[in-house]
Amino acid sequence: MFGGTRVIADLLRNLFEYAALDSLSFRAAMAAFTAFALAIVLGAPVIRWLRNHRVGENTDKTDAPELAQLAREAGKDKTPTMGGSFLIGSLMTSVVFWCDLGNVQVVLALILLAGLGAVGFVDDYLKLTVAGSSGLSARAKLVGQTIAVLFVVGGFAWYAHASGRFSLLDVYPPFLKDFRLPLGDTLLGTAAFVAFGWLVIAGTSNATNITDGMDGLLAGCVILSGSALAIFCYVTGRSDWSFYLEVPYIPEAAEMAVVGAALVGSCLGFLWYNSHPAEVFMGDSGSLPIGGLLAWMAVVAKQELVLPLLGFVFFAELGSSALQTFWYRRSGGKRIFTMAPIHHGLQTKGGIFRPGKRPWPETKIVTRAYIVAAVCAMASLALLKVR
Repeated sequence: MFGGTRVIADLLRNLFEYAALDSLSFRAAMAAFTAFALAIVLGAPVIRWLRNHRVGENTDKTDAPELAQLAREAGKDKTPTMGGSFLIGSLMTSVVFWCDLGNVQVVLALILLAGLGAVGFVDDYLKLTVAGSSGLSARAKLVGQTIAVLFVVGGFAWYAHASGRFSLLDVYPPFLKDFRLPLGDTLLGTAAFVAFGWLVIAGTSNATNITDGMDGLLAGCVILSGSALAIFCYVTGRSDWSFYLEVPYIPEAAEMAVVGAALVGSCLGFLWYNSHPAEVFMGDSGSLPIGGLLAWMAVVAKQELVLPLLGFVFFAELGSSALQTFWYRRSGGKRIFTMAPIHHGLQTKGGIFRPGKRPWPETKIVTRAYIVAAVCAMASLALLKVR
């Protein structure tokens, strides 16, 4: 059953013997187009509503005065946020319409999107409606993410055991042709898989959340990483391709390629409004769930250990923030980077580890991030053959 397309598919098949809707590639293309079109159509009225209700980013909530000053000079203090609401709405609608809702991985993807989207929405809502609020505390946000992620990963582990398909919980390191970690064979291994899945999904969700700091930066990088992950899912779900490339064959993973296509389409539609100068910001309501979905696609396609390369931009941003915070506390106020995350160091200081001759324009930072994301996506796909 393909969501809302089932009635249309049956009608076309019976009247004209037309079976295009049975084609995975056709549905992937239509999912991308539908998500893109919905994002374009919904974007304008949502942005207008957000602007009329003054749902804007508070640029003063930063410990870097020069960054706040740059934001005010660029008019970002007047730009509405929470644009992730129409991005996620477009994405989920397209998935429901074009995907097989009998596929467990797809259903869990929708639950993950809804759960992380709810956490992000509450965080954004508190920031924008409660005077002086910085949103959810780091601990409260992590608790919300953990509940959503453990529900999905735990449900997946239960499904693997209930169906007797313990190999769904295996982990496959890159470069090693015939090696796997059979975590699903024991209860202890299953618990390790759940903990590992939580780390991968929650970590990626936070990484994309931190990356969302410049016009078009996150959406553009997700388009590139999401496209590569959709290919991974497609290859893993095809018996011929998986046999040729000697990767695990997981039939249900192919349907996640349609989800990946919808993600790419929705981000393209969002980028229409978020490109420089941005008409709307994504906010946590969008950045948290799309990161979680990227990680879930990696889990389904057994590419968890390739994800750091595939999403290098996201993890470089997360790593810089984590290292900066750790070293600042341990060293009594010293810093490793000029500013974290690193895109702000380039924007304000012109360098990552030490100030440069002049700050980088925002458009140059974003464009070069796209280049890095594209190169890393291609390198990760090359690992299919290297294996």
